[in-house]
Amino acid sequence: MSAPTETPTNKPAETLSEAARRRTFAVISHPDAGKSTLTEALALHAAAITSAGAVHGKGDRRGVTSDWMEMEQARGISITSAALRIDYGGCVLNLLDTPGHADFSEDTYRVLAAVDCAIMLLDSAKGLEPQTLKLFDVCRARKVPVITFVNKWDRPGREPLELLDEIEQRIGLRPTPLNWPVGIAGDFRGLIDRSDDSYTKLHRTPGGATVAQEERLDHDRAAEIEQDAWIQAREELELLGEIGADYDEESFLAGVSSPVLFGAALPNFGVGQLLRALIDLAPAPSPQADAAGVPRPIEAPFSGLVFKMQANMDKAHRDRMAFVRVCSGRFDRGMVLTHAATGRPFATKYTQAVFGAERHTIDTAFPGDVIALVNAQALRVGDTLYEGPKVEFPPIPSFAPEHFAVARALDAGRYKQFRRGIEQLDTEGVVQVLVSDVRGEQAPVLAAVGPLQFDVVKHRMEHEFRAPIELAHLDYGLARRTDAASAPILHGLSGAEVLTRRLDGELLVLVHNKWRLRVIERDNPGLVLEPLLAGGVEDGS
Repeated sequence: MSAPTETPTNKPAETLSEAARRRTFAVISHPDAGKSTLTEALALHAAAITSAGAVHGKGDRRGVTSDWMEMEQARGISITSAALRIDYGGCVLNLLDTPGHADFSEDTYRVLAAVDCAIMLLDSAKGLEPQTLKLFDVCRARKVPVITFVNKWDRPGREPLELLDEIEQRIGLRPTPLNWPVGIAGDFRGLIDRSDDSYTKLHRTPGGATVAQEERLDHDRAAEIEQDAWIQAREELELLGEIGADYDEESFLAGVSSPVLFGAALPNFGVGQLLRALIDLAPAPSPQADAAGVPRPIEAPFSGLVFKMQANMDKAHRDRMAFVRVCSGRFDRGMVLTHAATGRPFATKYTQAVFGAERHTIDTAFPGDVIALVNAQALRVGDTLYEGPKVEFPPIPSFAPEHFAVARALDAGRYKQFRRGIEQLDTEGVVQVLVSDVRGEQAPVLAAVGPLQFDVVKHRMEHEFRAPIELAHLDYGLARRTDAASAPILHGLSGAEVLTRRLDGELLVLVHNKWRLRVIERDNPGLVLEPLLAGGVEDGS
């Protein structure tokens, strides 16, 4: 492939230089592992904010920056992804905070399509939990390298060597600790940096609202102060050296090993070391493969992938934003791009960078950056925008839904608002919207990965679109892809219902459970009943 030509909007050398400074990553974890707290702590250490807050703040402590949605602040959980751009250490860190709750796994999957690295956050007491395992499987499927951060070391938990063994045994990822805690979980004294064998003693700040105070101690002083905790840590470090648990760049980038750091996000212990590891170890943007499998060079003309749609972030304007990961080239606000799905031009006059719910106009962006295009009515999740020669990236698959409910407007006089709201939530991917000839457009079937998605739909329909709805839950637990020839036969079977997925026109059949599905398959061997994506892999239930 010939080198890209330099034009006023495409300067390959500049693009390569700027891309090398970018680190685009996501934080993934099981609920309650401290993900939003870590996100806030990273921003605090990078001096992007001046005071950290907890989700359930007390006194004058405010809510977490990344949890901007009203429901998130009320419930204390992340239910939508958020983008935070942070300048630190000569690099641009694009942190994509993901929903912590398992019911919003699909949103997390979309985010992982837009990052180059992931931080896998573990609770020191609980280790690998079900949601963590599912998300790691997605990282493995997408070949996203993983840095592990063992959180909450300031609280009672498990032995560090036990946690490392669990990582290797359960997910086949070789852990390579970059630092090592002095003091057992719940009696956190400080951290030994394995790269230079230095020791940093940590001092808690009031409420963890500011950066933790760090004190460097030589080995003699550390042994005098920490006593038995120091001796134990040194013995464990010797064991790590004997088994060869040392960082290896090639195996990390290949997804074979994972650098491990210990810390505690709430009091801001060890967060600075994590930031430095991101800058030093996390990969910069690399060429992305298009739908044909051909990598698009970083320095090629602009291309970007829409990985998220979000409406009404600004209550005053009720706008709709498309979050785009820049895959190649330089972006300049005002440039006219091509929408790959339609071939039509797309203007970029209103383009912003976001920091949680805060936003400001952005004029330029480079590979790895996330830009938000305002009032992007024509775009959908998985769309490609480009300049110059056509490129289209692979679509982002939808998850296999397991929960279904019929939605109806409570006020028939607000049916237009009802339709507009349902279509908007469908476009954003909050739920999948299915329709059928039997039920009609006025009673769409909402399909979700988890039931909490329905709570989000009801809340947003009432408060954003002023069209309250009622939901009638359906007794189905599986969805399968079918075809026009199979649909009439399936329509006549008990325990099954055929609907159309609105976005792509595919036919889906809903089935009560896997046992009913097996009976249908046994009695009708010629029917098309294809599994959908579930958690990054094909759903074979």
